[in-house]
Amino acid sequence: MADVVSPQKRSEMMSGIRGKNTRPELLIRSLLHRAGYRYRLHVKTLPGKPDIVLPKYKAVILVHGCFWHGHDCSLFKWPQSRVDFWKSKILTNKVNDARAQTALTEAGWRILVIWECALKGKARITNEDILGRISLWLEESLEDVEIRGA
Repeated sequence: MADVVSPQKRSEMMSGIRGKNTRPELLIRSLLHRAGYRYRLHVKTLPGKPDIVLPKYKAVILVHGCFWHGHDCSLFKWPQSRVDFWKSKILTNKVNDARAQTALTEAGWRILVIWECALKGKARITNEDILGRISLWLEESLEDVEIRGA
C-alpha cells in the first residue's frame, strides 16, 4: 500500500517525534513530583538511559510508547508501508529493551514499565490509579511490574 503523504511530508512528521519528554513521560513525571517523589531523568550511566530514575528506591520507570516498543494492544498497528523496515526497527527496539532491562536487574535496579495505552485510549487508567500503583510499587519494594491499559 502506498503512503498517503509525500516522502517529504512523512520525513517532516517523523522528525517531530521525540524520544525524550514525550506527553506520557511528562504526565508520569508530573504525577510523581506532585506526590513528593524526586527523580533523575535519562541517566546516561545506566543501561538504556531509563526515562525516570528514583535512586532513593533503587528503581527506574520506563514509559514506553505502544507503537515504538511493539506492545500488543489496541494502540499498536503494523504500518502498511515499508513493512520490512518497521518490523526490523520495532523488533530491534524490543531486543534493546530486553537487554537494558536485564542489565538493570542484574545491577540491582527494580523496573516499572508504564505503557502508553495505560495513559490514553479506550483502556486508559485514571491518573490517581496509576499514581497509586506506582506508590505501592515504590513503597512496598515490589519486584518488576508493568502498568498497561485495562
